[in-house]
Amino acid sequence: MLDRRRFIRNSLLTAAGAGLAGRLSVSSEITPEPGNKLINRRLGKTGITLPVVSMGTGNAGNPALIRSALDKGVKLFATAAAYQEGNNERMLGEALKGIPRDSFMILTNSFDISWIDTPTGILRPDFSTDELLKRARASLTRLGVDHVDIFTQPFAARRESVFHGPAMQAMETIKKEGIARFIGIATHRYEPEAIRAAADSGIHDVIMTSYNFLKDNRDQLEDAIRYAADKGLGIIAMKTMAGAWYDRERTKPVNTRAALKWAIRNENIHTAVPDSSDFDQLTRNIDVMSDPELTGQELKDLFPLTGEKITDIYCQQCGECLPGCPYGVDIPTFMRSYMYAYGHHNMPLARNTLSEAGPAGNPCSECITCTAACRMGFDIRKKICEIARISDVPDALLPKDFIWR
Repeated sequence: MLDRRRFIRNSLLTAAGAGLAGRLSVSSEITPEPGNKLINRRLGKTGITLPVVSMGTGNAGNPALIRSALDKGVKLFATAAAYQEGNNERMLGEALKGIPRDSFMILTNSFDISWIDTPTGILRPDFSTDELLKRARASLTRLGVDHVDIFTQPFAARRESVFHGPAMQAMETIKKEGIARFIGIATHRYEPEAIRAAADSGIHDVIMTSYNFLKDNRDQLEDAIRYAADKGLGIIAMKTMAGAWYDRERTKPVNTRAALKWAIRNENIHTAVPDSSDFDQLTRNIDVMSDPELTGQELKDLFPLTGEKITDIYCQQCGECLPGCPYGVDIPTFMRSYMYAYGHHNMPLARNTLSEAGPAGNPCSECITCTAACRMGFDIRKKICEIARISDVPDALLPKDFIWR
């Protein structure tokens, strides 16, 4: 929650950026549908110019939705081998089949989640360069392309995770062998540290980072983004909607249009990849570029002055709770799963995320009280007990919009 001083500060930032659309050229490289206005930015030293709103495909399952995005002027599509167990890459490849390769860009990653200590982002000793190269080539096969445009190292967090020697060597090889034109990191924990490390690494071209109006480290985050952008790295924003809902009952929706505007008002954000799961959502996301200035009401929607706690869903992923758990539970990953389940109402993604936290089951079931403290005031044990239940539900009984009552 912002206090009044920070609210005014954000309002001033918005006012300073009020001329955003006028200062940025409309793309001459893309012919969108009539009426679509595209704000273009250059993706750092890659030299690529693309619309400031791109598309995350993790929740998409319809090839026609991808082709509609192309028709509307979208150029970059972000996926991952882990999405829908590789089927998202297959769907994207099917949608792009027969379309000139220079008319679209693909971002993906193929890391095995078991290699990563997700609280720190540091790779485990069993990380294999050869296996990563094999997995990356498998992504190309599923996508039906001979290269991707951007390949990322996911879950980068601490500086050590970015400067991990074998991972750096593997990423450089991926670029050298032409599997990807550009390489980078993806981060949604300890982001400022990871971003600065990537900028200092000397090998990365792109950074994909969690960035939204609810981040309480956004001053440090924006400083790090500016640092990396000044060094020529392309900056891609993800998690821009901050969970889509503030409460598990879906009575308090996030103003997602305002949230996306807030993200792209930062000119160091070269593009954002909000997920689009249907045609209406896709159109709403792209239409933001036609009117990117935040209105007074939209600012109030994002930053109310009532003093109430804004969200019961969105976890800051700060990791401050971790030292308080004597059993080493990966609390932030459980909380991220909770957000996918009750914010996005995407149970398959929530369960896939649970697998990143360790063995199936409820790690809090035998605890009477929780010694881990959340600075957001979340009841950690209650949330983990609620979300852990989905690991016991058969796939056939877990449709995308399944919710616990």
